[in-house]
Amino acid sequence: MKKHTWPAVQPPVAELIPQKRTIHGDTVTDNYYWMIDYFKEGPNSEKTIDYIKSENAYLEEMMSGTTSLQADLFKELKGRIREKDESVPVFKNGYYYYSRTEEGKEYSKYCRKKDTLESPEEILLDIDELAKGHAYYSARGYSISPDNQLLAYGVDNVSRRQYTIYIKNLATGELTGDAIPNTEGDPVWAADNNTIFYTAKNPETLLSEKIQKHRLGTDAGTDPVVYEEKDKSNYIGLDKSKSGKYIFIYSQATLSSEARMIHADQPDAEFKVFQPRTKDVLYSVVALQDKFLIVTNWEAQNFRLMECPPNQTEKEHWKEVIPHRSDVLLEEVEEFRDFIVISERKNGLAQLRIRNLNGPEHDIDFGEPAYTAAIGSNPDYNSKTLRYIYTSMTTPVSVYDYHMDTRAKTLMKQQEVVGGYNREEYTTERLYATATDGTQVPISLVYKKGLKKDGNAPLLLYAYGSYGHSMDASFSSNNLSLLNRGFVFAIAHIRGGQEMGRQWYEDGKLMKKMNTFTDFIDCGKFLIAEKYTSAEHLYAQGGSAGGLLMGAIINLQPDLWNGVIAQVPFVDVVNTMLDESIPLTTNEFDEWGNPKNADAYHYMKSYSPYENITAKDYPNMLVTTGLHDSQVQYFEPAKWVAKLRATKTGKNVLLFKTDMDFGHGGASGRFDYLRDIALNYAFLLTLEGIGQ
Repeated sequence: MKKHTWPAVQPPVAELIPQKRTIHGDTVTDNYYWMIDYFKEGPNSEKTIDYIKSENAYLEEMMSGTTSLQADLFKELKGRIREKDESVPVFKNGYYYYSRTEEGKEYSKYCRKKDTLESPEEILLDIDELAKGHAYYSARGYSISPDNQLLAYGVDNVSRRQYTIYIKNLATGELTGDAIPNTEGDPVWAADNNTIFYTAKNPETLLSEKIQKHRLGTDAGTDPVVYEEKDKSNYIGLDKSKSGKYIFIYSQATLSSEARMIHADQPDAEFKVFQPRTKDVLYSVVALQDKFLIVTNWEAQNFRLMECPPNQTEKEHWKEVIPHRSDVLLEEVEEFRDFIVISERKNGLAQLRIRNLNGPEHDIDFGEPAYTAAIGSNPDYNSKTLRYIYTSMTTPVSVYDYHMDTRAKTLMKQQEVVGGYNREEYTTERLYATATDGTQVPISLVYKKGLKKDGNAPLLLYAYGSYGHSMDASFSSNNLSLLNRGFVFAIAHIRGGQEMGRQWYEDGKLMKKMNTFTDFIDCGKFLIAEKYTSAEHLYAQGGSAGGLLMGAIINLQPDLWNGVIAQVPFVDVVNTMLDESIPLTTNEFDEWGNPKNADAYHYMKSYSPYENITAKDYPNMLVTTGLHDSQVQYFEPAKWVAKLRATKTGKNVLLFKTDMDFGHGGASGRFDYLRDIALNYAFLLTLEGIGQ
């Protein structure tokens, strides 16, 4: 490997302003706490921005030699995407709905056709037009009134996930004048075509804390509150049954949940509790014509399916439909008039089971060693066809229609890789690494055929490992830019996710969180032992809670990685979890623990990346964030980088980029985000000595 010579540029030095934190008899000095001031509008706000800008300038100079490489990578990544494209239409209430994109445009158009696909197109929203003049523009929550005449939708043009709901008259093409600020962007129509329910957010903590009701033409400031969540550890939201008969309010924490409901044709009724929240009991509700189905972990760690009559919803009336199984995780149920579709997970892989409500059941066979299969968009309650999504590390995202009666499968669309792609040129594998405690941890990987397993191939290992979020094997046309240059791409299905069942998640959170980090390290060591790569060619990447993973592994095993990419990383765990004014903090106590409790404090302090920086040689690092991030605030990675700079030894590079216009999810346009990927890839390729 040819070692890259970086420009001789002095990195920024952040000012030291000591601030002491004392809790549970433990005193810690935080020299960079002042960087929170842009968020808090404090006295060091301008100094914080100056520091962030100096880091951006440093990155530009250090990466200046890769300018043409980044431009070529961006062109290459964009060149694989079909610019003029259209989603597979879905049918609902007399209309086919779809979105389409046009050549050279960043956003999409949301459209429909009446009765048949041969009917004239009606453009409901032209996001390209709406986004003009905005650096960031996100529209979501498209909700059509039952009479098909009105469209309610949410808009965020700051990237703080604070959506203003607008209502468009589809007959006139004009907005109604209703504007409801600071919401989740989740409007739900009542049956009267005049009332919408929505989730309102706390303007400071950004927590979803109220469900409100809006009547068209009234002042949003006077909208009545129909439900207020008093428990700050709960998220709340809205849903409507596919049949259109019920509106649900959901309140859920990590370990318990509660649903309320009304009939959609009675918008002024009081929401009735379905089943009162109970400690350690999660449940969700599916409405059929004559009963409710309940997916729950009540006395069932991997969840089971229950049913109850419409007028007796408390759990003493629940009857078992599918029992608990220790080796199968029941994830969700999709309802139709004559069928239900059960999404399950066994041996780390998704399964879809079709149950005829008046007949037998069967599974859909997928036939690859590692893949992702998921229920797609199925808004038509009366349909006998299931829309599902399938992909693997070598199979582009594919949309299938599956006739649940005849079992006929039709490929409706497969993601096109412009310029050509031959899956036969690539190999995907499913391996198992043995963790420190003997647990078998799955790894999915893909590489171009002809790979020599002699330890000299570069390998990028990716993972998330939190919130029970399963990181399944899927196709990415972007990865081809690495695979075609000799990289192996691997996903470590570490504990903290839910790939191997609910226990997999339980064993990677709270006081078992360290398993997440050691699993990832053990996966890296396994891939080295099996000669897929070596420490001088091994790279790691993760974002958000996966960025916490990156911060932890470089403290625990810094010599195992040649380079690490940490995106919007959650790295200042203790300070963030102590500050309940920070968005999302209180929602996360059941995931990380509450540091006001001594045991939780000392445990999270033992792994928090920011708290555990010491004088040693860290790997080469690229850290990215967004100034307007509402999920992981900019100051966490900013403080982390500043402390790393002041403490680390050795000559490996540390680069930090803050996007001044965007938040947690990055750019909103369909091509803009590719510039970030081009930067990431240029960083990796430069470290590998791989040129254009």
